[in-house]
Amino acid sequence: MKSTAAVRPLAAGMAAVAAAGIVAGALLETGLPAPASQWAFMVIALLPPALGWLIAARRPDNAYGWLLLATADCFGLGGLGIGLLTRLGPDPYWPIVVAAVLSSGFPVFYGLSWVFVPLLFPDGRLPSRRWRVVAVTAAAAIAAYWLGVLFMPVGYPDEVEHANPLGLRGPLGLVTVLLASVGQLVAFLLALVVLGGLLTRLWRGDPAERGRLGWMVAGLLANLGAFIVITVAGVSETYDAADVVGVLGVVGALPAAIGAAVLRHDLLDIRVGVRGSRLYLVFDVRPTVDELLSRLGPDLEEAEPVEQLGRLAQAVRAGLDARWAAVELADGTRVVAGEERGDAVLTVPAGLGRITCGPKAAGRLTRDDRRLLAALAVPVGLAIRSAALAARLVNAQEAERRRIERNIHDGVQQQLVALIAGLELARATGGGAESLALLREQARQALADLRDLAAGIHPSVLSQGGLVEAVEGRCSALPVATTVTADPALRTRRFPDEIEGAMYFVVSEAIANALKHAGASRIEVRLWHDAGRLQASVTDDGTGFDPRAVARRGLATLADRMAALGGGLETTAGPGEGARVRAWVTANV
Repeated sequence: MKSTAAVRPLAAGMAAVAAAGIVAGALLETGLPAPASQWAFMVIALLPPALGWLIAARRPDNAYGWLLLATADCFGLGGLGIGLLTRLGPDPYWPIVVAAVLSSGFPVFYGLSWVFVPLLFPDGRLPSRRWRVVAVTAAAAIAAYWLGVLFMPVGYPDEVEHANPLGLRGPLGLVTVLLASVGQLVAFLLALVVLGGLLTRLWRGDPAERGRLGWMVAGLLANLGAFIVITVAGVSETYDAADVVGVLGVVGALPAAIGAAVLRHDLLDIRVGVRGSRLYLVFDVRPTVDELLSRLGPDLEEAEPVEQLGRLAQAVRAGLDARWAAVELADGTRVVAGEERGDAVLTVPAGLGRITCGPKAAGRLTRDDRRLLAALAVPVGLAIRSAALAARLVNAQEAERRRIERNIHDGVQQQLVALIAGLELARATGGGAESLALLREQARQALADLRDLAAGIHPSVLSQGGLVEAVEGRCSALPVATTVTADPALRTRRFPDEIEGAMYFVVSEAIANALKHAGASRIEVRLWHDAGRLQASVTDDGTGFDPRAVARRGLATLADRMAALGGGLETTAGPGEGARVRAWVTANV
């Protein structure tokens, strides 16, 4: 579809043709001064081209605006043709021919109004594929209706006294009358089918959909009812109030219902605003990506990662006007905004997860919707990554808590239980110096084990002496040759506790892996600070390993911890090649 600027002249031209035909035809029919009823008719009849122009100019990719303009053009040109036929006599020939051709636009107007205007509401698309048969049959019926009226021998409508200059005579004339009658009847019956479909959707839909479809059902009922009244009772020569109501029902019921649904439910990104005592129209009410993120920014900064996903899912739903939207993590965790009913209509990758959307509240997803969702996938992907990182950190913390609990239970706790039992036995038996010496040794061992356990949680030397001293202390009692190299300035520098703790445990885990799994005979540890980054590396000459095989084990947990601090961790290793672990984090002193 062309840009909005390119199609605006076309939309304005179609609206102008319809408006000119409506006004000229009405004034030709009654002359001047026109009665008040005719002016009321013109005002109501100008609603369809105005509404069609509004939608087509603002949403050129929505076929519904163009459908309304085409329907209005058929009505306007048909009205102009009727006005000319009522003013012109049987001569001259060619003006009457032109007027007859123009007046044949009315059957097309009726067919479009009965079938396609309600069926394609509000996005210009069929509700489902099964309605294709109805659409094709309706197109054929409208074509038959138009051809029959164009070539039937009698004038159209009945108030035109002279014969149709294009009318066929004899048996062919009867065929045209039959064709027009059958086409009109089939189109009317299909309108009842469409009405039944609207009622079914109204019954099964959610409250928002029922509110939108309710207007269309009311408009179609008024339109069909008014047409039946006019067809059965006719229009009197005096054109009384009942006739005015009937004609206005045929002409204005559907446009009024469409306008009410559009403005009442903010369809097509159009709504009515109020400023003081003035009413005005607001277009493009759907927020852009920048607007959505600007609104969400403060909330996302204060929210937890999982809560961020919920707010982003709500933003996706609001931005697309979808019934529901979900953000899904790679592990299957889903955060849904709205009531998840029906199948997803669009899924877009977002980082380590994806965004899933249900159907729109009105219409179907457009190219603009897809572009909006693709743009939202970037911040959603970052939030998914943050949530996954937070989940892994929580799991790692829980695993560490269970490890500490197990060590306490199996180690120090059992030693203390044995110590208490020994003390009770010594008191009961009056134990001598040898028993007390044994109990004292048990107490010292329990204290030593407790200190080792505490050092594994957070070594006191790290808080007292800093990172370099803690790493040197960790490496001093290793059973293999270990070298610690550190920038001299680091010995007197201190960093935040979370940074020093993360770097210390990275070094400790790398050393433990080298001793337990790699069979290393030599380990080199280096600490340095450069360009605002605190860095550490551990290199060993062990058997090495395949980094992909241990991607979710100890070092991966530490990598998550470093990423949470804005740093990173990389491992260089290969079977038989040793290993090198390097960690870094931004740390300005």
